[in-house]
Parts: sequence; C-alpha cells; structure tokens
Amino acid sequence: MGASRRFRIEIRRVLLYYITDRKALPGTEAEQRHALLHRMAEAARAGVDYIQLREKDLLPRELERLACDAVAAIRDATLHTKLLINSRTDIALACGADGVHLPGGDLAASEVRTLWMKCDERQPVIGVSAHSVEDVRLAESHGANFAVLAPIFEKAGTTAKALGLAVLREACVPAKAPAVEGSGWQHFSVLALGGMNLENARACLHAGASGIAGIRLFQTGALAEMVRRLRELR
Repeated sequence: MGASRRFRIEIRRVLLYYITDRKALPGTEAEQRHALLHRMAEAARAGVDYIQLREKDLLPRELERLACDAVAAIRDATLHTKLLINSRTDIALACGADGVHLPGGDLAASEVRTLWMKCDERQPVIGVSAHSVEDVRLAESHGANFAVLAPIFEKAGTTAKALGLAVLREACVPAKAPAVEGSGWQHFSVLALGGMNLENARACLHAGASGIAGIRLFQTGALAEMVRRLRELR
C-alpha cells in the first residue's frame, strides 16, 4: 500500500476594513456625527475587523472627542473590532484606540510603533496606504500589520488610474524577510480598496488579497447582510 498523504485545506478569514466618511451621511453636522457613531457600532456588531476613523477635516480637539466616543461605541458593541485613527498617533493613544492608519508620506510604521510602545504597553495595529507594489513592500519591511492598496478599480468621479488585479496579485506575494531590524514585523496582509462591490471583491481575494476595504461598501445599505455575503466569498 502506498504511503498515505494528508491534505489540510486552509479557509482564510476575509478581513473587512471600514473607512469612515461622515460627510457622506445625510443631515446636519450633529446628525452626521450621531449617524456615524451608530454606523460604527453597527459595523462592530456585524463583525467588521477594522474601522478607520478618517475624518480629516476635523480639528485635533474635535477629532479626539469623536475618537473617544467611537471607542466607547465600538467597545459597547464588541471587543473584536479594532479602531484605527487616521494619521494621528497622539489622538489614538489619548482615546485608547487600537492603532493608527498612516497615509502616504507619513511616518514609517516602524517609527510609529516605537513611539507608541514608549507610551502604551499594547502593541498597536498599524495600517498603511499604498498606491504601488513598492509602497506595499515598504510598509511590510517597516512592520506594518497591513497595507491598503488602492485604487484597484476605477471609481466614478475620480481621476486616479485603476491599478488592476495584476498589480494587486504582485503586491500580495510576501517579502522574504523584514528589511528594518526590530520593526515588529509579523504576518502581513494586503487589503484591496477602490470601486469595491461583491462581484469584484471575489476577484481581489482570488488575486491574493487578505481582505476588502471600503467606504460606501460599509457605510450604505444593509451592513450585516453585506458583511455576511463578503464572508462567504471564496
């Protein structure tokens, strides 16, 4: 009898990343703020993995107040969902968020991790915006947890050229080793962003993406149903 073989089928959990935009919600500023906090709590209950608070127009004090309220809203809903603050490491630390998202041209993830660990014993979650394979490699080498590569598909009303699935596929091939010593490097993920819907999200996962990021994808419509259907993609 020939030697038996064991095969293990690994089913990946699709990572889901909601990027906020309260200005896209209806109503006055106060109503938009209330609706955003409600939507973030709803996203947490639905099982979204990460929420990026990206309200770039707010003054630091206003952003800090919103971030503190967002932390409370998410943690009342679940302990699973992680809140990241766009760019502002100081505000993320002050409000007890789980990490930061670094736009292009910001500090390197390794620098932010070092600064964070001087103030807080918790390891931060660090996401980085990427617009090329080189950006993804740089984020990975500096110990980011993940890169959000965009735009994968064209979006109406924007002039940014779509990167396409071939670039995404290349970006999802992991580097062999971290380039920055002591960067806190660990398992690294690439999330796809830009023109996302259920149909093309499947194609992104087949290209190697670990997950899907979006604004309208999570901020409009029946959120729990959208999360369920995204989780079912293979």
